Amino acid sequence: MGRKWANIKDKKAAKEATSSKVFAKFGVEIYVAAKQGDPDPKTNRKLQSVMERAKTYNVPKHVMDRAIEKAKGSSDETYSELRYEGFGPNGAMVIVDTLTNNVNRTAAEVRSAFGKNGGNMGVSGAVAYMFDNTAVFGFEGNEADAIFEMLLEQDLEIRDVMTEGDQVIVYAEPEDFHSVQEALKADGVTEFTVAEVEMIAQNEVSLSEEDIVTFEKLIDALEELEDVQKVHHNVSFEN
Repeated sequence: MGRKWANIKDKKAAKEATSSKVFAKFGVEIYVAAKQGDPDPKTNRKLQSVMERAKTYNVPKHVMDRAIEKAKGSSDETYSELRYEGFGPNGAMVIVDTLTNNVNRTAAEVRSAFGKNGGNMGVSGAVAYMFDNTAVFGFEGNEADAIFEMLLEQDLEIRDVMTEGDQVIVYAEPEDFHSVQEALKADGVTEFTVAEVEMIAQNEVSLSEEDIVTFEKLIDALEELEDVQKVHHNVSFEN
């Protein structure tokens, strides 16, 4: 799974380069999580998970607090979680996860981004079956075997644990996200470089240099959209 981790890491680094937009998107996600449940992260696991993810992107505390306070207030903004699927050049597959308060606007913008950048929209389920929903954690360390054994002792379903550079990478079942994260914290992990639930491609594809340029423009166009929270794909950027 090393290449899959590399794709996640590269995507995260690209998002951090446009931090103001990332902060705004996390603000919406935190607001929705707090509005749908208890606005206290101690009792709302979904909110807690979103805030833990936000920390890995260095989202300031005041941004998170402001979103929670908005949810506590009289705001009646409602958001829908929608997923779009489509194709890029030469068989590339793309999944776009959105949070929107205007479904028609989001659908039109996503469709336009595909159409203007060498891709096309597919129907629901067109590509998602080729991806596995996976909890992914990254943190500094080199004791993958010990981490794997510790997590198994907690009766957690772990898909893989590996060392890559100075990082330990854990792949787990998405429904165990909170439990795995708490077990890692209890074992001494104090900071995560990645704590995400990702749609990871079962098989990656390589594109020509020309198609890579087109594909990167497509991904950039999608991630620039205000309502897009995550973009997943099956393209390897490694040679």
